[in-house]
Amino acid sequence: MLIHLLVGLPVMMLCLLLQAVFVTICLRYYVRHMQNREDRGTRTWGITLLSVVMLVATLGNFVQIGIWATLFLSLGEFSDFKTAFYHSGVNFASLGYGDIVMSERWRLLGPIEATNGILMLGVATAMITASVTEILKAAMALQGKQKGR
Repeated sequence: MLIHLLVGLPVMMLCLLLQAVFVTICLRYYVRHMQNREDRGTRTWGITLLSVVMLVATLGNFVQIGIWATLFLSLGEFSDFKTAFYHSGVNFASLGYGDIVMSERWRLLGPIEATNGILMLGVATAMITASVTEILKAAMALQGKQKGR
């Protein structure tokens, strides 16, 4: 089990670092657009903002799935990237289909990736939820200003 931790934890740390980068990109984009008061009243403002946040969060998770898939390939668990990526996605999302399994030697990397995936999907969900909350606040504030006219 120690070998699994020695192999899996550095990959998990890389994924945590990447998630931080993707969250930072989203936050910078979000703050920039929240400060732009001119387009806050348009209907497309909230849709565009939320779409970008969701797209970047999803892209970040796909990159992490790819990193785990690359690890599985390098360990000789799969012969092609497509199968490794599929298996990694199943682990990352904690689906646990079991239709494709790794050898007994490296099987414990699956739960390590699943733990990583639960954390990262949770971070992405929190980021999207915060964005929706702020968009709703802006829309309600705008509606209050329009009623006050």
